Amino acid sequence: MPIVVDIDVMLARRKMSVGELADRVGITPANLAVLKNGRAKAVRFTTLAALCEVLECQPGDLLRWEAGDAADG
Repeated sequence: MPIVVDIDVMLARRKMSVGELADRVGITPANLAVLKNGRAKAVRFTTLAALCEVLECQPGDLLRWEAGDAADG
């Protein structure tokens, strides 16, 4: 998939655990792991906004597009 999720990068910069982020955003650690590992097919804007608020970042800090094989998606 050409969309890459960089939540790990922001977690490291903020010195925050996955569990703490999940608690503060209000989602389960399992759902956060699905998103964090790039296995999610979609993300709600409310979830993205909450992630940005807690991590004090912009959506582009968490998601980026990477050119790849068209057969991936």
